[in-house]
Amino acid sequence: MKTSILFIMIILLLQACGEGISNDAVRNDTALIGVTLDSITDIDESVDALKSLPKPIVTRVVFDQVPATEYEEALKKLAPYSMIMGELFDSEYINNYSMDEYNARVDEYLDAHGDKVALWEIGNEVNGEWTGVPSEVAQKTLYGYQEAKKRGYKTALTLYYNDFKENDGCWANPEEKMRDWAKSKLDPTIKEGVDYVFVSYYEEDCDHHRPTQEEWEGVFLDLGEIFPNSKLGFGEVGVRQKSQKKDYLERYYTLKINHPRFVGGYFWWYFKQDMVPKSKELWSVLETLLKKH
Repeated sequence: MKTSILFIMIILLLQACGEGISNDAVRNDTALIGVTLDSITDIDESVDALKSLPKPIVTRVVFDQVPATEYEEALKKLAPYSMIMGELFDSEYINNYSMDEYNARVDEYLDAHGDKVALWEIGNEVNGEWTGVPSEVAQKTLYGYQEAKKRGYKTALTLYYNDFKENDGCWANPEEKMRDWAKSKLDPTIKEGVDYVFVSYYEEDCDHHRPTQEEWEGVFLDLGEIFPNSKLGFGEVGVRQKSQKKDYLERYYTLKINHPRFVGGYFWWYFKQDMVPKSKELWSVLETLLKKH
């Protein structure tokens, strides 16, 4: 009995210190469900929405173009209720940084928040045409991967799905096609060692192409061969059209892939807009989905 009481006290102490849910949950889970938090404004409302869900999920925090210190308080508040995935660079501003600036930011964030983040996303939609010269993007991604691994952290890489057969609007140059880019641009150490590989996909940005189950099975089969040691999943999904959100959320969060290393993920991009505060309709939809998982 005394041992049990001591254990409970230790857990409560960790939560009070902001350590919260152990990073081991990411290391050991075979199923991973998350949402994306793209703003820490009104963080208490976001925390309330997360802690009120029927089970803990992963919060993918998008680190904006600000000093790492600005996230200190928000991460402390999130940590007791949600595992944290840190997105070092959103794809839209990878190209805003020179190599030296990029590397400095990687070091800054890893040093500042390494103990609070369970999983570091070292590259986001890296094959997107807007991210910059492919060879430079690959070098930036490699630096983020190496530095995270050097510090002993788990890593994730998100690719932008654009190489379906019917596509004529999701890539400008053939070298940007997801699987070809991953094969030809990424350093072998990433392909062999990155812990998670995620796919980002927005149907409305790709001629409203809705992949079939068979198509997704093929995508993840190929990714499993390119990344033989990585867990696989979706790293970013969402839709802007309000009338489509419920169907889209339910469709992707119940999508299962027949691959031994598929873990889910999903990470709805519009969490703050659609599910905060928790009185919003889509929060209840997520709540119901989580109860079924």
